[in-house]
Amino acid sequence: MAPGKESSVGGVAQCGRGSTLRHASICGLQPGASRSHRRGPHSEDSRYWPLDGVQAFLDGHGVKERKKVHVVDETEQAAQKRLSMSQWKQIQQLEIRLLEHVDYLYDDNFPMDIRQGLASWIESQDWDTAANDESMATVLFTNLLSQLDRVRSHEQNFLQRHNMKMIQQQLQMKYTSNPAIMAKVISTCLKEERRILSSACMQEQGPLEKSLQNSVAFERQKNMDNRVGIIRNSVQLMDQAVKYIEDMQDDFDFRYKTLQSRDSTDRNSEMMKQEVTRLQDMLNGLDFKRKEILSKMDVVVKEIDDLVTSQLNPELQDWKRRQQIAAIGGPLLTGLDQLQSWFTLIAQSLFQIKRQLDKLGELVVKVTYECDPIPLQKPQLEERVKYLIYHLIKSSFVVEKQPCMPTHPQKPLIIKTGVQFTTKVRLLVKLPEVDYQLKVKTTFDKDLPPGRVRQFFILTNNTKVMDIEDYSNGCLSVEFRHLQLKEKKYINGTKGNEGLLSVTEELHSLSFEACFTVQGLTIDLETCSLPLVVISNVSQLPGGWASVMWYNLLTDEPRNLAFFGNPPRATWSQLSEVLSWQFSTFAGQGLNKEQLTMLGEKLLGQHASCSDYQVSWSKFSKENIAGKPFSFWMWLDSILELIKKHLQPVWNENYIMGFVSKEMERTLLKDREPGTFLLRFSESHLGGITFTWVEHKDNGDVKFNSVEPYTKNRLSALPFADIIRDYKVISDGVVPENPLKFLYPDIPKDEAFGRLYNSQPSKVHPYIPSTLIPISELRSNSTSTPPSCQSPEPPMTPGEFDMLSEHLCFDIDTMSSPYSD
Repeated sequence: MAPGKESSVGGVAQCGRGSTLRHASICGLQPGASRSHRRGPHSEDSRYWPLDGVQAFLDGHGVKERKKVHVVDETEQAAQKRLSMSQWKQIQQLEIRLLEHVDYLYDDNFPMDIRQGLASWIESQDWDTAANDESMATVLFTNLLSQLDRVRSHEQNFLQRHNMKMIQQQLQMKYTSNPAIMAKVISTCLKEERRILSSACMQEQGPLEKSLQNSVAFERQKNMDNRVGIIRNSVQLMDQAVKYIEDMQDDFDFRYKTLQSRDSTDRNSEMMKQEVTRLQDMLNGLDFKRKEILSKMDVVVKEIDDLVTSQLNPELQDWKRRQQIAAIGGPLLTGLDQLQSWFTLIAQSLFQIKRQLDKLGELVVKVTYECDPIPLQKPQLEERVKYLIYHLIKSSFVVEKQPCMPTHPQKPLIIKTGVQFTTKVRLLVKLPEVDYQLKVKTTFDKDLPPGRVRQFFILTNNTKVMDIEDYSNGCLSVEFRHLQLKEKKYINGTKGNEGLLSVTEELHSLSFEACFTVQGLTIDLETCSLPLVVISNVSQLPGGWASVMWYNLLTDEPRNLAFFGNPPRATWSQLSEVLSWQFSTFAGQGLNKEQLTMLGEKLLGQHASCSDYQVSWSKFSKENIAGKPFSFWMWLDSILELIKKHLQPVWNENYIMGFVSKEMERTLLKDREPGTFLLRFSESHLGGITFTWVEHKDNGDVKFNSVEPYTKNRLSALPFADIIRDYKVISDGVVPENPLKFLYPDIPKDEAFGRLYNSQPSKVHPYIPSTLIPISELRSNSTSTPPSCQSPEPPMTPGEFDMLSEHLCFDIDTMSSPYSD
């Protein structure tokens, strides 16, 4: 063989006479080849301000004990003892287990330092309304910054002043352009605080809340953080390993080319033989390093695959289930930001591995040999990495905010035709390489079940571009704020045969589609909302909300639009928990154990004591209560509306016993002082509240009197606490007086309601101030027995009262004792 010629036989390459490079053949080296550009790892965001954590809650102070209605045990006494305290002070009194849940609410979006420093001011603002009102949100945001300035100027500690300044700057960066987001964040935190306080007052948590607030979930998340951290470290080390291999190969490349450039007469020299041996050793080392890095990549890719399958996907499904529960008033403890962090870190790791494989491919072009591990293993690894990237990004496309009408923010998933509604989707993978012109298209009822009668279409623009949110650490999202639905017209103006389901039982869905392109990978994204109820009249809202509750309570299927074709039953323990959530959400305070027991007796009768008793959908929402023209849910929903609009202060003081039956009412009052009264909701009226007081006759007889229920129309004229204060009874021969003396069991009326009284003096001079007075007539036996103590509507002025008392004559001693609603 001629000197200087190379030949490869049986996998052994010869380089000159008498020397061989075993295990490999060298080919394709280009003199002067430069290194390819190497990308460093992406920088990761970090939180600039450490929170004090749970220990920050442990500095609360005790308060004086106050009397409350029907104190039954130490647990309830402890809960009622906190009722006069501010919400944040109540939070500080909770046990460590619950404080951990509170600690989880606060991050850079709303630091706990602000909650602590501005507690009273924050609780006095209407954040719920501001979250849906840009102008109000702007005013509150400006005021919040002013409040922070004030607190900072009075702070003596230099470090605390510095931290408050940093927080203020961070808030300005996040929310100046969209203060309604800040209002939504604060509103959510306050709502969750109230829910945690409510659960602390209950003797026993419901099954759903228990499952969402267990320590296992927190341990699982810690484990997830650890595994993601290990993967990130491994990928960074692999980056260094690939760089080391590149440096080794560059060194080998240089030496080999130097050897090639030598004169052919030197090829048999001893120095040449030593150089060839050195090159052989270097190539063997390079082969070892290539196999080692591929082996490490295989291990890391398997670990990512296992992590996504065994933990990340279940965490995502768990969040979606929590979103369902939160939609119907339940707690939302797992934040989407945490999921985004996991998705982003895993995606960054996969893309980094993909770049490392691309780099190995470039190295193969320069140096390869028989049994080179890179050409053998790289294609398979690349396919696995692409598969993981594809499914990771596809699953990261989620509905962050379910469709909701701004007019009814606490009742999502109900859409009224012709009324604007909002919704928001988000991509949980945050990468610089993302194509930011990502268009999202919405489609209504993409896959409509067969036999569906009503059909709708989106009236407004249904396509928008995703954009980066500065206040959410740079994620891609898009919010549709002006969507409207319109019902399709039917042939001859009719809908054809009506379906078997009612309007509020028909379920619909809103789909979102986009095409995602990143680093040469094209991914079609699709997600959908939870099932929606479409109504055409606001009177259908209660029935629609019943359907939303029933669906999201009993199934985690995201798109079972035929659910009400055969709706499953709910156990009373499940249903009672959700009903308590409704009172927490709409009235500010959930139901205690006694109130839930009373409700159970109302719905289930003799089966109320069985928590596993199965309640049918029809019995809950469709069938009328025996002897009444309305269903159980319509009755309960009307009470919720009454509390929300007219009774919330009294309800939150725990002064309304609520759901006690008339028989139990008599039992409770008969041995009490004359004038003792209790407050309960009417059983015969939709949205009515009444009070009953006890009287004792000289002959030992006990009389019970119930006032005609006050409904929203009557309570709009006068606050309920003022009605209690000013209530009068007219009777012949007796000076009109207020028969209400003690709130059950023995709390003086003014002590209970004093701070809720709302005086109404006229401020227009020189007129004499006037006051509205509620009056009932107690009729004699000679007249027909009324259903209850009649109260004129609206209440009388003092002048009308004087005229009436001069002309009316009733004998209170011969008065009948009607007892009814």
